[in-house]
This record gives sequence, C-alpha cells and structure tokens, in this order.
Amino acid sequence: MKGLIASLVLIFINFHEVKGQDTIRVDTVKDSVATSPKLNNDDATHHFTYKKLIIPAALISYGVASLSIKGLQQLNSSTQYEISEHKPDPIKLDNYSQFAPAVIVYGLNAAGIKGKHNFRDRSIIYGTSLLISSAIVLPLKHIAKEERPDGSNNLSFPSGHTAMAFASAQFMFREYKDTNFWLGISGYSFAVFTGVYRMLNNKHWFGDVVGGAGFGILSTELAYWLYPKINQLLGGKKEKSQTMIMPFYQQGNVGIGLVKNF
Repeated sequence: MKGLIASLVLIFINFHEVKGQDTIRVDTVKDSVATSPKLNNDDATHHFTYKKLIIPAALISYGVASLSIKGLQQLNSSTQYEISEHKPDPIKLDNYSQFAPAVIVYGLNAAGIKGKHNFRDRSIIYGTSLLISSAIVLPLKHIAKEERPDGSNNLSFPSGHTAMAFASAQFMFREYKDTNFWLGISGYSFAVFTGVYRMLNNKHWFGDVVGGAGFGILSTELAYWLYPKINQLLGGKKEKSQTMIMPFYQQGNVGIGLVKNF
C-alpha cells in the first residue's frame, strides 16, 4: 500500500518602471496575449505549450490502456486485492478532499496570501476547469462502461472524484507555483488522498484513478489557456485599436504616457 501511494506521489512531483526619464513614454500592449489588467504582457501563465500536456497525456494513456491490456487489468485486480486485505473502515472524506486545494486557495487569498489571479479571474478559471472535467468524465463513464470493483454499476472509468481532486490541485499549483512552490504542490497531497480512498472504498480500480488524475490536470490546463478568450467574451468585444494618453509623475519626473492596444 505504501508503495502504491509513493508511486502516485512521484508522478506529480505594467506598468514598466522607468527611472530618470522626463520624456514621452510609449507602451505597446497586444491584446492577443494579454491575460488580465494586472498581468504583464510577457506573463506565460495563459500560453499554450505542448510540454504542459506531457503528464496528463501519459496518465490518460495509462488509464485508457488499463481497460483493455491484460497485464494492466491484472495489475488493477492485484492492487484491489492487496487493498482489500488492509481495508480500513469506509469513510467519505474523499467526497470533500477533492475540493480541498481550491478551498485553500480562496482561504489563503482571504488571509492576504495572494495567488496569481484576483477573486473574479480565478473563479472563472476554476469554474471552467470543473466544467471541462465534467464534460469529459461523465460521457466517458457511459462509453467505457467499466464495472466498479464493488459491482454497484458500470461507471467506474474514469474516477470523477480523482479528476476533480487533481483539477483542484493543479489550480492551486498554477496559482502559487511562482510565489511559493512548496505551497503550490501541497494541494497534490489532497488529490492523492482522494484517489487512494476511492480505491480503499472499493469504488475504483487503479487505472480509473490514474486516468482521472490525467483528465483533472488537463482540464485545469485548458481552463488557464481558455481564460483570456472567456474573459474577453464576458467583458464584451474590444475595439481593434485603442489609444490612451495620460500624464504621469514618477520620482520627481513628469511626462506623458501613451498606451496603445491593438
């Protein structure tokens, strides 16, 4: 059992400042990559890169493969048998731990430990992540029709609880990885706990949990990538070109600022 938990843990482990100038300043901002009024144009938070897909793709591939490859099916069965020998009394904490990382994010922000985004922006991102996760997981359950270990139904793959848990953990990681890395990755402990207890409660196979983790991480990555587009839709369409001229005073220097969006 310790080896199982260890294996799961190992998987997831402007304003521009100008001094000494009293001349006209020109700032050019491209809306196509701007993510938030408070974010720098060079911030890659919402940029899409294939590297971000490596881990979720590997986890999803394993989960899908476990549905049909005999060796992985046997691993599912042997893992579940091992769990049944050391099975504790059933608990329902996994119903709540799946959302714990996201709750912590909001709690930390309320306590003054700021993350990457403000309340509105992170709520849009997290809500989008949960919607994407549900839109992927629920149909797949009916397509895969894998029977649960306890035989209660055939909606075992992928694990929805685990998908939500890792979507929440990835959300916490993305919000805090640049300011406090260790705080950012701490959310994965709740996600691993959720996945393990879905197996301990005899509701999912090992492959279901691994696949669910991949779908959860993928959902959050897609949510961060889609956020600028969703934000623009919610805020209304912007004109193709906007220009704003304003005076500025900085450390005894007076000048005129020209900001142009296009």
